[in-house]
Amino acid sequence: MSLSVGIVGLPNVGKSTLFNALLSKQQAFAANYPFATIEPNVGVVPVPDERLPKLAEIVHTTKIVPATVTFLDIAGLVKGASKGEGLGNKFLSHIREASVILHVVRDFADTNVVQTGSGDAVEDYLTIETELQLADLATLEKQQPPKGKVEKDAAIRYQAVQKLMAGLENGVSARLVELSDDEREASRDLFLLTAKPEMWVLNSGEGQIGNGEQRRGDFVAKLQGRGIAITDNDVVHISAKMEEELAGFDEAERKEYLASAGISRTGLENLIAAAYAKLGLMSFLTAGEIEAKAWTIPSGTTAPDAAGTIHTDFTKHFISAKVCTYDEFVRHGGWKGAGEAGRVRTEGRDYVMRDGDVVEFMIGK
Repeated sequence: MSLSVGIVGLPNVGKSTLFNALLSKQQAFAANYPFATIEPNVGVVPVPDERLPKLAEIVHTTKIVPATVTFLDIAGLVKGASKGEGLGNKFLSHIREASVILHVVRDFADTNVVQTGSGDAVEDYLTIETELQLADLATLEKQQPPKGKVEKDAAIRYQAVQKLMAGLENGVSARLVELSDDEREASRDLFLLTAKPEMWVLNSGEGQIGNGEQRRGDFVAKLQGRGIAITDNDVVHISAKMEEELAGFDEAERKEYLASAGISRTGLENLIAAAYAKLGLMSFLTAGEIEAKAWTIPSGTTAPDAAGTIHTDFTKHFISAKVCTYDEFVRHGGWKGAGEAGRVRTEGRDYVMRDGDVVEFMIGK
C-alpha cells in the first residue's frame, strides 16, 4: 500500500511554500525514476530510510527504491467553499481517497503575506473542518434509500448514511459519529472527508522553530478545549519557508544546517514519520543484487499479505518467508553470514511482519 496525504488549509497559510519543498524532493526522486507520472498538484516523495543505503552496500547494488508518500495539494479553501466560493471546492474530490487529511494552519506573522481567516490558528482550522463537513453532507444528501426487497448490506449502509447525516447536521465530523463495525465498513465507499484521520502542520516562522514544543502544546490544548480529539503526536511544528530552503541543499549542507539549528530531522521527515505512526504503518525490506527496497504495510500484516504488496499473485502462491532482522542482516554482512550465524528464520503463513524485517519470499506456481 502507499500513504497519501491530502493537504488543506486557508489561503496564505504556507501550503504553497510547504508544497514547493515537497516538489523539490519530488524532482530529485523523479530524476532517478523517470517513469513516474506526476500531476501538478501531486507530490510523490521518498520516505527517509537510513537502512536502505546500508543494505545496498551489503548486497552490492546501486539501486535503492524507498517507500513513497503521495501529497495531494488542494487550492486554498475559503469560508463558503462548499457553496462554490473560491477554487478549493473544485479539487476536494482529489483527496477523497487520501489516507489522512493534513490541516496546515498559520502560526507566523509576516506583513508581506496577506492574512486570511481570523488570524487564530484554531478558528482557522474549524473554518476548514466546517467546509469539509458541508461537503460531506452534500455527498450524503445524494444517497437514495434502497427500494424493493432490501438486501441486508444495503440496509446497513443506509442506516449508516442516516446516522452520519444526523451527526454532520449537528456539526459532528463523520469520524466521531457512533457507528457499528458493519455500518462503518458499509460506509467506506462514500469516501467522506471528515471520516478520515486528521493531522496538523503548525506553520511558524524560521525564528520560532526553537520554541516549537511550547507552540504545539498551546495549539493542542486549545483544540482539546474545543472538544477535538487530538494529541501532541498529531501535530508537526514546521517552518515551511525553512523547509523550502532546505530542499534545495545537498545532503552535506542539509546536515550542517540542521546541526547548527540543533535539529536532528527536517520538519518534512518528522511529518512523514508522524503520518506513518498515525496510520499504524511500517516497512519491511528486500535486498538483492537488483535493488534494495522498502515496502509499506499496516502493522499486523501477515507474511502472505506482505508478499502480496510485491505482486498480488504472491499471496495466493505463498509458501514461506526467509526472514532476518535488519540489525542481524547488517551485523553478519548479508544473507550468507546471517544464515551461518543462525539468524535467518523460515516463517509460515501465520507470521506477523515486524518493522525492519529483511525478507525473501518463497512463492510457488
